[in-house]
Amino acid sequence: MQSFLQRFGALVLGVLCGWDRLRFRGTKRYLACEKGMMNFLWQQQILLKDFGDYARQATDQLRAATEQFAQQHGRTVQYLNNSQLRKEDLARELIRRDGLQQGLVAIFSAVEPCWSYELHKDRAAKKLVLRGGQRKCLHYYHYYLDPHVGLYHARLQSWFPFTLHVNLNGREWLARQLDAAGIGYVRRENCFSQVADFARAQTLLDEQSRVDWPQLLARLTQHVHPTEAALFANCPVPYYWSADQTEWATDVAFCSAAALASWYPSFVRHGLLRLSSADVLRFLGKKISVATNNTGRFAGEVLSDLVDRADGVRVKHRVNGNSVKMYDKQQTVLRVETTIQENRDFKVYRTTEKDPEGTPQWQRLRKGVADLHRRGEISQAANDRYLSTLATVAETRPLGELAAGVCQATQWSGRRVRALNPLSPADSRLLAAVNRGEFVLRGFRNRDVRALLYGKTASDTERQRQGAAVTRQLRLLRAHGLIQKIPKTHSYRVSAKGQTVLTALLTARDADVNTLVQAA
Repeated sequence: MQSFLQRFGALVLGVLCGWDRLRFRGTKRYLACEKGMMNFLWQQQILLKDFGDYARQATDQLRAATEQFAQQHGRTVQYLNNSQLRKEDLARELIRRDGLQQGLVAIFSAVEPCWSYELHKDRAAKKLVLRGGQRKCLHYYHYYLDPHVGLYHARLQSWFPFTLHVNLNGREWLARQLDAAGIGYVRRENCFSQVADFARAQTLLDEQSRVDWPQLLARLTQHVHPTEAALFANCPVPYYWSADQTEWATDVAFCSAAALASWYPSFVRHGLLRLSSADVLRFLGKKISVATNNTGRFAGEVLSDLVDRADGVRVKHRVNGNSVKMYDKQQTVLRVETTIQENRDFKVYRTTEKDPEGTPQWQRLRKGVADLHRRGEISQAANDRYLSTLATVAETRPLGELAAGVCQATQWSGRRVRALNPLSPADSRLLAAVNRGEFVLRGFRNRDVRALLYGKTASDTERQRQGAAVTRQLRLLRAHGLIQKIPKTHSYRVSAKGQTVLTALLTARDADVNTLVQAA
C-alpha cells in the first residue's frame, strides 16, 4: 500500500484498514453430531421414541419466552413471510421512527432452512435411529443497538441443536468508538469519507482485533436464547464460536469525488484486463508453479466481473468462495476488500490442538475465532498487494520519458552496461518474466527466471550455461534500476521504478494499433 500512497498521497485524506462485516456461528459442538446428541438424550433420560415431543416442548418454551421478552421491552415478534425483505432496513426504519439509542430494536421471525435432527426407522436393525440433515424451522432475528458495537443482530434456530449466528459491522463499531473518543467524522452508510484524526481512528480499528471474542459474543447474545440455562441445567453445553465469513476493508479516502473519478476508470480497466487468474489465485493463498504456471491440485474457477451498483462500480475476483473486490464507495472512498469464507487455502503459525505446548508449525487456518487475528493479516496483505498493482496505473509521464532511461546505455560498478530494447523478443521476454504476479509476493531467483526463459533442461552443463546468462541479464536490470536485491537472500524484486516502467512498457507492447492511434 505504501507504493499506492507514494503515488496518490496528494489526493488522499487518509486510510482506514479493519473489519467490515463479520458473521459468527455459535455451535453447540456436543449436539452437532448424532453421537453427541444421543449422549445428551441419555443424560436427560429421554427415550428416542419421546424425542419428538421433547424437542417440540423445548421449542415451544423458547417461543413463549421470546414473545415474553419482546413484550417486556415494548416490542412484538414480527413474522416475515417474504424472503426478499431486508431485515436490517426494517430495523433501521424502526430506529429512525422511534428515535432509539440503545437496547432491543426488533425481533423478526421467519421459516428458513437449517440443520437439525429427525427420527427414522431402521427396518434392518428394527429400531429407531436419530439422523441429522437439512430441515426447515422457525428462526428468530434479534436486532440490538449496543452502546459499544452499534447495531448488530443475532439469528437463533428454534429447534435442536439451537445454532446461533451473530452479525457485526466493524465500521458501525468504529463509529461508536469515535463518538466515545470525541473524534469528528463524516459517515456515509458503511464508510467514512472524512475523519478528524485518521491515525487515531486506525488505532481504534486495531483495538477491534484484540478483543476477547468469545466473551464479547457471549455478552451480545445473553438474551437471545432465554431458555438455554434451564434447558441445559443438568448438562451444560456452551457455544463454540467460529467465523463463517469475514470482510476486511481498506478504505482510501480521497479529497474529492473528482479526484477519485479521474483515476477510477483506469483502476477498473487494470483490475479486469491486467490482473490474470494466476494473480488472483496468489492473492488468495494459492501456490503457482513458476515454470509451468500450473495451479497444482486446484480444479476450481477464477471469476472476475464488473457490476455497476448504486453505491459505485465494483470489480470482484472470486476463488472458492473467497474474493477480493474493489469499488468506489460514496464517490470519494476507494475500497479494496477481501472476503474469506473458505479457510482451507490459508495457513497460520501455531501449535497443534493435541499438543498446545509443542513447537509451532504452519497449520491450516481454522474457522474458530482463535485464528481471527491471522485472517486479518491475510486479508490486509491481499488488499495491500491489490493496491500495489493499482499504483502502477497512475503514471502521467509520457511513455517516451519513462523509457528514455532504460533505452540508453548506463554504468554499473564502473563498467558500461548496454541499453534495453523493450520491443525486441529477448528483452521483452525478460521484462515480462520478472514482472509476473507471483514475484510480487516472494521475489524471484535466478532459477525462476531461467525456468521461464528456457523451460526444462536435462543437461547440467546446459543449465549452468543458462544460469550464467540469466545472471548477466539480472545485472542488466539492476544497472537500470528496474530490480533490486532482497538483503541477506539470493532473491530479487521489482523496484518501485521498475513497477512503473515495466507496466507501462508491457502495456504498450500488448496494445493494438487502434488503441495507440486513439491515444495519440
